[in-house]
Amino acid sequence: MRRLVIDSATESCSVALFDNDTLIAGECLTLGRGHAERLVPMIAALPGNGRADHIAVDTGPGSFTGIRVGLAAARALALAWGAHVEGYASLTLVAAMARRERPGTAVDVVMTGGHGEWFMRSFGADGAPVTDLCSLTPDAAATQSRAPLVAGSQAEALAGRRGDAPAFLPILPDARAFGLLAAHDLVADPVAVYGRPPDARLPQAG
Repeated sequence: MRRLVIDSATESCSVALFDNDTLIAGECLTLGRGHAERLVPMIAALPGNGRADHIAVDTGPGSFTGIRVGLAAARALALAWGAHVEGYASLTLVAAMARRERPGTAVDVVMTGGHGEWFMRSFGADGAPVTDLCSLTPDAAATQSRAPLVAGSQAEALAGRRGDAPAFLPILPDARAFGLLAAHDLVADPVAVYGRPPDARLPQAG
């Protein structure tokens, strides 16, 4: 079984092609912006233009635009190829990447959010989430964080705010690390997980 993995929900933009559990090829770039322009050429550069039976896509939380770009690409390619689409969470992949570096360690994952807030979720040493996903101010995140390891784009900032010098790994999601996820980390019929309410709201009927 071949699986194409698409990850464009955060500052990074990455793709990977797997044959069962074996990584065939992949690329990861830190862009900040411009995911829409770079993603399709990155997929096309994979062997066989990235064609696969299954497509896994990062559903967020992260950038509104990046999440939509990834989901749109996954759905369009799935329609063209007759492939099955599944989703995974950005913070779950970061947690798995952190456990690869520090096996058996509980980790708080903290990523850049919107309006100065951070997305945060805590994972136990076994990889299972122990808190819900939340969007917090940096001070609130520092108050809630207790794990001996913090990981994610705001890991260094969170470690500095905590004051107890936890270990930190400033990492971003990477599609090439998809093999670290468990089957229960994947969801069928994925939808965007923005992590916070939209900035624009419809006017209330009056």
